[in-house]
Amino acid sequence: MKVVQARNVNDAVVKGAELLKQGGLVQASRAGGTIEYPEPVCTVYEQPLERVLFDGVRDANPFFHLLEALWMLAGRNDVAWLARFNQRMATYSDDGIVFNAAYGYRWRQQFDLSKAHGRPFRDQLTTIVDLLRKDPDSRRAVLQIWDAEADLGVASKDLACNTQAMFKVRAGRLNMTVSNRSNDIIWGCYGANAVHFSILLEYMAARIGVETGVYRQMSDSYHAYEDTWSKISGIADRFEGDPYALGEVAAYPLVGDPENFDADLFHWLDNPPDALSLQQWDAEMARGAGRNPYFLAVATPIYNGWFAYKRKDRAAALAWVERCAATDWRRAAREWLERRWQARVSAAAE
Repeated sequence: MKVVQARNVNDAVVKGAELLKQGGLVQASRAGGTIEYPEPVCTVYEQPLERVLFDGVRDANPFFHLLEALWMLAGRNDVAWLARFNQRMATYSDDGIVFNAAYGYRWRQQFDLSKAHGRPFRDQLTTIVDLLRKDPDSRRAVLQIWDAEADLGVASKDLACNTQAMFKVRAGRLNMTVSNRSNDIIWGCYGANAVHFSILLEYMAARIGVETGVYRQMSDSYHAYEDTWSKISGIADRFEGDPYALGEVAAYPLVGDPENFDADLFHWLDNPPDALSLQQWDAEMARGAGRNPYFLAVATPIYNGWFAYKRKDRAAALAWVERCAATDWRRAAREWLERRWQARVSAAAE
């Protein structure tokens, strides 16, 4: 097994692309030709909260990544809410209504632990929180994602790539190891996975009452598809420095009040801030962002910035994005928008 030891996702994608460039082999797959490393690869994130990827060629969509992570953390599997931020997601649903292998749903609803524990339904996340609060030395905190009944030999458009996550507390910090059967390093490993699972780790650490530790991603099939490999194959040559390491951006704390975070998360998702104006937002922030500020200070500006972009209201989109309290998401969203508008200008000039 190869190890990619990295500070964060920006460091990891450079090192990972070089590893694949030097040792990857052509391998056929169900979805097309890939370049695959011949043995499993473990990516180790020393600073997993530095989760936002900054690379204009890879062009990761920060709006979708953040909002999908919150939808996932809430344990949802509905297509409708998520497809508003990426219409292509609907093509991965078998019935157009729900996803077969939505990670959050697997974390929180797929497996009913009430029978095993002789008590009312409890999701896996809460069960793991209780376990590690009671016994911080435990090695039994395993979050199951792969469901053999729903996945093994099933002809679904959506099968779980990440199969389980293991948590353990060491030296007052929560470490997490994620197992992955098939990891596209462009869209998965150094894209969505780095965001979604680091947010899960931060959430779990806050609920347990410990610091966030190391995140390890173990990829059995570590690959890139040949038709998209060019997005990162030359990243080392164009990489101008990590904004986190340079002190230009920083992560914003996800959880303020751990005991009430779930209630605030569910409420925010069920009551999205579509009707909130910039002036109303400013007034609410002046009164205080609440017990879990992330929703008003970070998620709401990103959410409303997206819909302003979809309305082609450039001024409003930028105004919302600039209000985002998380400097990493703010910069990524601004740069993503600027690339879109520059492309429109260039297309109009042709």
